[in-house]
Amino acid sequence: MLADSDTRWKWGALTAHRIAPGARIDGLLLRGRATPTARQLDEVGVRAASLREVTAAEFLREADRDAYDVVVLSCVGGTVQAMLHGLSHSLGGSGRRPVTVTGYVGVVYEKLADGLLLRHGADVVLANSAHDAERFRAVYEGVGADAGGVVECALPFLGGEPYRESDERPYTVVFAVQPSVPASRADREYLLRRAAGHARRHPDREVLVKLRSRPGEHTTHIEEQPYQKLAARIPGGLPDNCRLVYGHMGEVLDRTDLLVTVSSTAALESLHRGIPTAVLTDLGVREALGNHHFVGSGCLASWDQLDSGLLPKADPAWTARQGVAADGLYEAAFDAARERVADLLARPALPPITPYYTLATAPGYLPGILARHGLDPSGAPRAGGETGRPASGLRRAVRAAVRDAARGAYRHGVQRVAPVIRRMGEL
Repeated sequence: MLADSDTRWKWGALTAHRIAPGARIDGLLLRGRATPTARQLDEVGVRAASLREVTAAEFLREADRDAYDVVVLSCVGGTVQAMLHGLSHSLGGSGRRPVTVTGYVGVVYEKLADGLLLRHGADVVLANSAHDAERFRAVYEGVGADAGGVVECALPFLGGEPYRESDERPYTVVFAVQPSVPASRADREYLLRRAAGHARRHPDREVLVKLRSRPGEHTTHIEEQPYQKLAARIPGGLPDNCRLVYGHMGEVLDRTDLLVTVSSTAALESLHRGIPTAVLTDLGVREALGNHHFVGSGCLASWDQLDSGLLPKADPAWTARQGVAADGLYEAAFDAARERVADLLARPALPPITPYYTLATAPGYLPGILARHGLDPSGAPRAGGETGRPASGLRRAVRAAVRDAARGAYRHGVQRVAPVIRRMGEL
């Protein structure tokens, strides 16, 4: 299983367990800007038989049928496309290759066509709901691409005990934040002030601000305005019954009575358990925020309404369409994916990997995607890249040290320096 961030590791590893129960899971973390830290991996709470960082070149060197039966590509769309072309080149038309599986880690509310076409070519493209499966097939068929690989399932991390109120703890409101939505400091400060205000208005409640990462860590998206720093600027600080928390989302939901978010996938986890869930409208219902996805859900609400005691009630027809209906059918949601993978594994040979994007269909787009991962336009490793002749032990050690130093400098630049420069440019 190849992943490039903490959330994609969570989706990919759990997906692998769902579609191949009992199989050995080898975890490969793609080295880059968002490579998860040990703390982030521990917080996700998913284990693998082995876990190590690799480059794209290292992955392509070893990803054959003799090494793996199934490869789950849990990465951003461009990386999936590059790996598919790299595998196509390295494996050729022999027919002996692993089954390739990919999909999305949560709600698909932007770049639908772009992301889908970058994932085309995988043997299985998982759709997390009936709604997504219909949209995915429509996009593929609309451009004349084969839609046979689209398989409906559900998000692999749904579960947990159904919601029940408890008299043994305070009524708990959880504000699940997101690293990139909203983006501006003013909007994020506003949401944090409202969460603190809700705590002051309801001193008998506990308000938890569920954070995704610590300052300096990366997730799938860059977080330029961490809530930890914004909390320190709130006049008077956070009230005693409002605090910042980390941890596994499932464990946080175990003690949640009301989940509040802008558009986090945590809303789907909450709805699956039957927890009252509010998708905030304070900043508008906009595609840029992703909360437009929840139109028709019955969950849209403002902090003013929540302060006044509103408890949103989700529309059951909407949740069923989104694959999160808590009706006991969740475990069966992966049957079709398991059957598809089993059928492919049983074949003596698989057809060549044939993505929609080729030098004929996207000559001005595909080469750039491949180049970012060290591949030439044919999908072959570029001359002088890491896929060349093995280096000596000393050369490998030197190369590794230089690479690690460069990676540290790059991450520091992306995480610390670049946001400062962007903020200065806004002055």
